[in-house]
Amino acid sequence: MASAAEQMAANMSWGALGRATELRQRIWFTIGLLIIYRLGTYIPVPGIDGAALRNFMEQAQTGIGGILSMFTGGALSRMGVFALGIMPYISASIIVQLLASMVPSLEQLKKEGEQGRKKINQYTRYGTVALALFQAYGLARSLEAGNLAHDPGLFFQASVVITLVGGTMFLMWLGEQITARGIGNGISLIIFVGIIAEIPAALANFFAQGRSGAISTPVILGVIVMVVAVIGFVVFMERALRKIHIQYPRRQVGMKMYDGQSSHLPIKVNPAGVIPAIFASSLLLLPVTISTFSGNQTGPIMSTILAYFGPGQPLYLLFFAAMIVFFAYFYTQNVSFKSDDVAENLKNQGGFIPGIRPGKRTEEYLDYVVNRILVIGAAYLTAVCLLPEILRSQWSVPFYFGGTSVLIVVSVTMDTINQVQSHLLAHQYEGLIEKSQLRGKRGAGARKPKRAPSRR
Repeated sequence: MASAAEQMAANMSWGALGRATELRQRIWFTIGLLIIYRLGTYIPVPGIDGAALRNFMEQAQTGIGGILSMFTGGALSRMGVFALGIMPYISASIIVQLLASMVPSLEQLKKEGEQGRKKINQYTRYGTVALALFQAYGLARSLEAGNLAHDPGLFFQASVVITLVGGTMFLMWLGEQITARGIGNGISLIIFVGIIAEIPAALANFFAQGRSGAISTPVILGVIVMVVAVIGFVVFMERALRKIHIQYPRRQVGMKMYDGQSSHLPIKVNPAGVIPAIFASSLLLLPVTISTFSGNQTGPIMSTILAYFGPGQPLYLLFFAAMIVFFAYFYTQNVSFKSDDVAENLKNQGGFIPGIRPGKRTEEYLDYVVNRILVIGAAYLTAVCLLPEILRSQWSVPFYFGGTSVLIVVSVTMDTINQVQSHLLAHQYEGLIEKSQLRGKRGAGARKPKRAPSRR
């Protein structure tokens, strides 16, 4: 039998959005900041030769340049102030989280609650600045090597580094503001909007090549069917759950004895969400970014790396799959589902898994279940991310259909809609509580007997 909350959620209409003032403000705040982000992608870095850049990106757009442009919302193809995107922040988060699981002092900070979280966020920002400086300098030197700068030299390098690092830090601030005062996860929404903004142009280019005969009709239909199938598969897997039965014992409150209750602990098949795919992509895009703009003047080391780790190469696919599996397990165990915290909370609330002793045994059982569920979750993430890469490298389909992009778009859309529904549900609860309080006051006033006049 459905609970009251489930019945309310089922009967909830989107017309309630007009009455939820706070939710409306959050949505408009989020949209406003995302518009600012999109405007920033059109502001160019000073000193860039625009004509040479356009000619270069037209040649690179069908290859890896299209991937880079899509992940940065087109800012990289236009060499805008947000050309580095949010990837330095994501890379810094990876490094800090890895260090937090290995360095005892950082691991202790994670256990100190809000203060420890703020300190770790501060370290992440410092790491973002360092990585952005490194990537911006490498990109500036690559632009000079590719003859895309009006006046190469120290001043050009300094202006590019300052502009790109400032743009990345501003994007990081935008993402934090959206998460705190808007709706949805700010960092994921920035990547989501960047991908969505580039899809219409990519679709137009794809169908234009189909009309010109460069791509056959069966290939076009096959790609469309594959996109629909992958989206359906992602939605199914993101909603898949493994429910663990939880039992609560009988308890006595005052003079009343309450019967034991049962519940379920839901564990997603993919608890890490889209984070492993984003982390793995951010690690693989750095050498490709530098090589894209440096043209044929890459050094022997970079040339060797690209020869073995270029898109579609076996080592690239193997490394991509290994990174996805690693981050799926790492992020789940350290961030999204900490079995020791879950076991401790169950023990404090008096709940237990039937047949499993509370405490350490429960933690071991949860680890056992999650590790085996993640085999399916990591395999699903790897298949979705690698299948389009293999098909694109084998069939040479110029339209960039990336499994990572589809995964980000679908996952972020589902997460944002769930948050909107949660806000609407909370608004309905508040309305019901206010109505019950008003009725209680009216009822108390109506039931209050009138006192008869006293006789003298």
